[in-house]
Order: sequence, then structure tokens, then C-alpha cells
Amino acid sequence: MEGDESRFVDLVKELVHRFLCSSSSHFNSQNPSASQEYNQALKFALRILSSRMSPSISSDDFAMAESIKRRLAAAGKSSEALTFADLYSKFSLKTGPGSVSNKWAVLYLLKTISEDRDAKKSKLPNGISNAFLDSAFTGGLPTLFERGETSVGARGIKTLSNSFTVSAISNGVDDLESSLGNVRGVRGLNNLEMNRGNRDLTDSSDNFVYLSDSMKNLTGLGKSSKDSKMKELMEKQYSGGVLMVAKDPENIRDMAYKEFAEMTKDENDVSEVVLVRDILYTSQGIDGKYVKFDEKADAYVFSERVNMPRATRIMVLKLCELGWLFRKVKGYITERIERLPAEDVGTVGQAFCAALQDELSEYFKLLAVLEAQAMHPIPLVSENASSGNYLSLRRLSVLFSEPMVKMQLMALLVENLKVLKGGAMAGAIHMHARHGDPLVNDFMKKLLRRVCSPLFEMVRAWVLEGELDDIFSEFFVLSQPVKAESLWNDGYRLHGAMLPSFIPQALAQRILRTGKSINFLRVCCEDRCWADVATEAAAAAGTSTQRGGLGYVNTDALETLVAEAAKRIDKHLLDVIYKKYKFREHCLAIKRYLLLGQGDFVQYLMDVVGSELSEAANSISSFKLAGLLESAIRSSNAQYDDPDVLDRLRVKMMPHNPGDTGWDVFSLEYDARVPLNTVFTESVMSRYLRIFNFLWKLRRVEHVLIGVWKTMKPSCVTTRAYIKLPDAIRVQLILTSRKCQVLWGEMNHFVSNLQYYIMFEVLEVSWSNFSKEVEIAEDLDDLLTAHEKYLHSIVEKSLLGDQSQNLKQVLFNLFDLILRFRSHADRLYEGIYELQSRTTHASLDKARSHRPSNKKLSEPNLWLGEGRKDLTKRAGEFLRSMGQDIDDMAKEYSSVFKGFISQLSIQQHIDLKFLMFRLDFTEFYSQFRPRDIMF
Repeated sequence: MEGDESRFVDLVKELVHRFLCSSSSHFNSQNPSASQEYNQALKFALRILSSRMSPSISSDDFAMAESIKRRLAAAGKSSEALTFADLYSKFSLKTGPGSVSNKWAVLYLLKTISEDRDAKKSKLPNGISNAFLDSAFTGGLPTLFERGETSVGARGIKTLSNSFTVSAISNGVDDLESSLGNVRGVRGLNNLEMNRGNRDLTDSSDNFVYLSDSMKNLTGLGKSSKDSKMKELMEKQYSGGVLMVAKDPENIRDMAYKEFAEMTKDENDVSEVVLVRDILYTSQGIDGKYVKFDEKADAYVFSERVNMPRATRIMVLKLCELGWLFRKVKGYITERIERLPAEDVGTVGQAFCAALQDELSEYFKLLAVLEAQAMHPIPLVSENASSGNYLSLRRLSVLFSEPMVKMQLMALLVENLKVLKGGAMAGAIHMHARHGDPLVNDFMKKLLRRVCSPLFEMVRAWVLEGELDDIFSEFFVLSQPVKAESLWNDGYRLHGAMLPSFIPQALAQRILRTGKSINFLRVCCEDRCWADVATEAAAAAGTSTQRGGLGYVNTDALETLVAEAAKRIDKHLLDVIYKKYKFREHCLAIKRYLLLGQGDFVQYLMDVVGSELSEAANSISSFKLAGLLESAIRSSNAQYDDPDVLDRLRVKMMPHNPGDTGWDVFSLEYDARVPLNTVFTESVMSRYLRIFNFLWKLRRVEHVLIGVWKTMKPSCVTTRAYIKLPDAIRVQLILTSRKCQVLWGEMNHFVSNLQYYIMFEVLEVSWSNFSKEVEIAEDLDDLLTAHEKYLHSIVEKSLLGDQSQNLKQVLFNLFDLILRFRSHADRLYEGIYELQSRTTHASLDKARSHRPSNKKLSEPNLWLGEGRKDLTKRAGEFLRSMGQDIDDMAKEYSSVFKGFISQLSIQQHIDLKFLMFRLDFTEFYSQFRPRDIMF
């Protein structure tokens, strides 16, 4: 190894000797001055070879080749640029043994030679090689001047020989020693070299100043204009600067930067180290030495006496923004913690504060690392400055970039979430998470995982256990104390303000229904099997029934759990309702007894209570009516129904007004106990009562017409009695009876068709649709919806809806006319019975003993003691009077009925069109227009 070094030194000596000999014919190695010149040249050559000089550009062969091609193309040598590109492609593809490994260096050499040639052609022979000049400015060796250049310094600079270029190397070098002497002749350079080992900046600063003055005083660079231009170039490039020799820490470049640091001290009253320390203090909410927080301005400000460049001041204040944001976040956390356990904070608010505190803990860790780095002094700007473990303002601005973003987000959240809590708070944070920046998105999701943890725990407990542990009213499900029968409809509801935006409305409704179902099973149905069903649902969803099984990142798992739990619990609830509490059987019982579907029971009941209900309402005993109801049940097929069903059927007397009879206040009710009263609520039963009263009145009218028919049938009025009457009376009697029968026929036609429509088109069709919907119901809400639809259909089709109130009033007027017709018919045939009895000379007592009497309508002693002539007169007057009354009633009935038909034709419900068709199938009434009808 040592032999190789000795051989290397010998070769360098030989090369320097040949250079000096070829550059000067008078060079003699025996001459002492020549020997000194030789030693200096040898020293310079060894310095070049041992230096770490490198160009100021990156070592990229492709970029260098592109630069050469662009240079050729800019010079108008497109063909040469294409030729070079072809040669470079072949050159770059050559690999393996014998190929050039450092291709970039070869290309850089070619480019440097080209630049040297271009400099000569541009009539600047005394210029400086651009490539070598670049190397000098970036820490390379001194640049050699070209041949023929003359410089005069403080001590004088001799004539330099031809330029030190690649072409000159081939012909030998000129007077290298003279060139080196001239370069070193510049005052200050030798002093700088002697002081290389001395690190005292004060001693070296004089050398820098003097060297600068010497470079400014360079004259005589040529007697021509070219020399003047070269002088200007030298003054422009080297004014106030130094020539770099090498890239090592002991270079004079360090001294220059130290001088620059001393110069900048005059502009700053505060060092950068102190400013960094103050920024670290403000980042923790603590006032620094020079940077303090102003409460009035709500910002960090500098002391007015501090002298500082504007750029530095702006940078420091910008970095202090982090401390201002930190104070906002820290103040929010402190305020919330001090108010615990306040209702407006809640568990979600506590989780939010905990998440912010965790982020601040990470932030404090970063500040601890930065404080440790701030202990190291800030080095001067040099080639190794970027690798030092120190902290400057610019480094701090880079290191604070990510914490600044996070702190801005936290400050924005605490500003927007001051008045929010629970699900509303989680939803607001979720809206900020919908951001395109991955940093913001990840930070918000991390925050949401902590914040939503209490919320998802409430959801888990609600859908699997039916527990609503929400003492701060943060959950989107609200509960209120109600009776058992109102638990499903009024006990729980959604709180829209607390519903997070990441939970859809449909999912929230399913969550609400699942928890309600569990509580309904537990409270109303007294069922305990729901716990096993909930465990099966959690197992099917793949989640645990324990705490912490759900989170913000597991929204899909939440939907799966809710879907499985809802499906199984709802099915179990319907099974309990159908099987244990016999929902279908009770619905059928209501149809039979409240909707009068059990015909034999209704007919017998009307027969046994008819006489009792004809009395005044205030004189009727409810206990007696209950006994009659029990008698009707035992006398009909109703006796074979379930005893539990019959036990629920009861008599109800509605509030009555003065003058009301028992028919106006009598009704039946069905006792729907828990949990059936969830379906059959008070409002539902009140609508059933309305339907019952309508159907009961319709059945009463039908029953009255049947009673009139029994009175009018031919077996009751014999035609043999008419033969003994005078012809005038006989004709008048027949006409009056026929008028009564015709009016009865019209009334019976209307009532029969209306009865058929109600019983078959309304009740049976609605029941069929209801039964189908019950079969496909998936939850209790579906069951309630089906029943509501069933009841609404009956009310609307039975002319009891809000849109049919006028028509209902007309219909009830028709019912009243039919009941009045009953009294007229009874009075007419009571008189006929009397006339028949007198004409046959039968005993009055015997005749009355076999005929029913009506005290209000008949006058049994009216014709007693009268002679035949008087009897005939009285009979004529009576028949004329009854005929007139029947005519008046027929006209009134016809007018009201036509009004009913006219209003029925404009009803919107499609089923009412069928009723119209049944009543007017001969189109007899359609010829009357609504304007022709009088009410």
C-alpha cells in the first residue's frame, strides 16, 4: 500500500515537472527560484487531486445528455443534436467489462470542453471557464485564468500564461509556477492559508475584508475593451466574497458564514435560540420572555421594544398560532371537566374530552422531543447544517405543520360543539370527517371511535337488553313514564335532534322498534324468553353481547346486529301475541258482537231488550240489561264461544240527554286487557262504538220494518170484514192500506240493500283483507297498521268518515222517518182492528184480549156506544186522516231519499258507487238532479 502511494507521488512529480518544462523554455530545476516554483506547483497539484471538489449539479447522466442536446438545438445544430442522441443511446446501453461505469463524468467533461471553446469563440479570451467557476462558487478549487491575462493587485500580479484547459494539457502548460505565484500574490490569500488552523473569527475577518478590497482593485486586465469587460466580470462575481478551496469544515466558507452571523446580530435584539424557546413555551399556553398572550387582542404579541426583521416576526407569530389553538382546546377541556357531572356534558361529551386529552398527550410528547432538540446550539449554515440535531425557526415551522392541522381541527370542533351533546355531537364530528384530505379524515375517524363509544354502547344495550341507560338524554331514543297499555305507542319515541347523521332514519326506526319489542315482552306480556332470542341474534350477527362489541368503524356490524335482533325478537313477539294471548280469536269476537256479525245473537238480543229500551234512558237499569245480554248469549250459538271471550263482552250505557230512550244510549263493549289493549286502545274502541251504534240503529230499523210487516200481513186483516162495510169506506180502507204497503216496500228496499252492503261489501271484505295482512305481518307495527287500515276501511265505507258527515246526517233522517212510519202503521192497523171488531158485532173485550194494544197510538173506546151511521162517519174521517198522514210521510221520505241518492252519487269512495247501483238499479232516482231535490 505504501509502495503504491510512493509511486503515485512520483508520477505527480514527473507530471508537474513536464508541465513546467513545456510551459517555459527557461525553466531550470537547479535554479533556486525555479525550485520554489516547482514546489508550489507540486503542492497545488496534490491539493487538486486530494480535494473533494464536485460540480454544483446532480450526477444524472440522462439529465446531462438532455442538457447537451438542448444546447445543440438552441445553437441551431439540430442534426448534430440528433447525432449526439444516437451516440448517447449506444453509449448508455454499453455495460459489462470494458465499458465506462461513470458515464455522467464523461458527459460532464465533454460539456465543459464545449463551454470553454464557446467562451473563446465569443471573443472573451480572458474569461473564466464557466464550469470551473461554478465549482469554485460551490466549494471547489480556485479558478485558473486563461493565457494572456494580466492583473495588477496590491502586490502585483504577473502575466498569466495560456489558459489551463484540456487543449493546453496536450501541448504542455505555460509557466505554472508564475501563475500560482500571481494567484497567491493577491494580498490576504496567503494570510488566510496561514490561519486555516486558527478558528478565531476576529483575526480572520480582516483577511476577508482585505481580500475583498484587493479583488475590487484589480486593474490592468487588458489594454483592450476585452480586458475591461473581464475586470467588470471579476468585480461582479468576486466583490465582497471569497474563493472556496474545498468542502471541509475548516474551509474559509465557515468563516464567511460566521461573519454573516455577526452582521445579522446588529439587526436582531433576540437570538433565534431564544425565539425557539419562546415558541415552545407558547405552544404549551405559557408566556415566553418576549412573546406573551394579550387577553384583549386574544392573540400572542411581541414586546414593542424588541428589534427584529419583519420576516422573522411574521414567522414567529405564525408559529404562535399553535399556542393560541392549544389554549382554546385546553380551555374547553378544563371547563367541561369542572362542570362534571353536568347534564349538558354527558357521556359522549366526556368521551370527546378524553379523546382531545389523548391528542394533547401526543402533542406534549412531540414538544418534549423538540425541547430536547432546542438544547443543542444552532450551527452556522454550511454543508453539514441540515444533518445536525438542532432546532431553528424554519425547522420548527416544518415540524409544526401536522400538529397545526390537528390543533386547528380540534379548535374548530370545540368551537362548534359547545352547545351540542350526545348523538348531535357525534353527528357534527362525523360531518367534519367527510373530508378529502387523508390526514383530516384519519384524524376525525380516530376521534369518532372514542366519541361514539358511549353511543354505540347504548345502541347495543337497547337492541339486546331493552335497557335505556341514558341519564343525560344523549340517546336518540326517548322514554317517558306511561301506563302499560300505552307503552308501545307512547312509551318510546325517536329524538331527531340526537340522531347522528351516520345512522339512517330507517335503521333508527328499526333500533327503536327492537328495544320497544323487548320492553313490551318484558312489561306487558310478562315473557322472559326474549333474552335467549337476543343471544341468538348476537351470535348470528357475529358480535358479542358484552360491552365494547360495537364501534364507529363497525357500522356494518351494527346494521347486521340490528337486523338479526329485530327479525328474531319481532317474530317472537308476534308468536306470543297470536298464541298466548289469542289475538285472532279476540278480533273475531269483536267482529261477531260489536260489529253484529253473529246474526242469531243480535236478533234475540233485540227481541229481549226491545221493551226495556223503549223506556226513558234515565229509568233503565244496567244490571237488568246485563242479565238480558247473558240470556241472549245462552239462547244463541254464542254460548259455544270461549268463556274468556264471553266474559269480556259487557253492556255499556252512554251518556244521555233529557228525552233520550234506551235505544239511544244502549251499546256493547269489549274488554281488551293487556297486552291486547295496545291494539285495541281507547281511541280504537271509541271508533268501534261509533260503528256499533250505526249498525245497531240499522238493525233496529230493520227490526221495526219486520214488525210492521207482521202487522200488515193478510192473515191479520181478513177480507171478510170488508164485505160488511159500506162501499165508500171499503174503498178508502183498501187505498189507505195500499199506500202504507207501498211506502213500506220503498223503505224495506232501501234498508235491505243498505244492510246487505254494510254486512258483505264493507264488513266481510274488510275482514278478509285484514286477515291476509295479519298473516304477512313481520312485527307489531305491521299488525297495528293492518288493524288501523281495517278499522279505517269500515268507518269510511259505512258513511261514518269525516267526508261523509252530511250524507250520514241524511241517512239518520231516513232512519227517523222509518221509525215514525212504524207509529203511523201501528195506529192505522189498530183502527182497522177496531173497525173490523165493530162490524162483526164481536165482543169488544174478547176482541181486545186477542189483539195487542198501543195506548199511545190507538183509542180503543173511540167508537164505543156509536151507532152504525156514526160508526161509518167516524171510520171515514179516520181513514182520510191516516191516508193524508201517510201521503205526507211518503212525500217527505221521497224527498229525503232523493237527497241521499244525489249526495251518494258524488262520493269519492269507489265502494259507495256500488251502493248507489244497488239502490237505483232501475235508474228511477237518477232522473232527479240535485238542484231539483228539496231537503
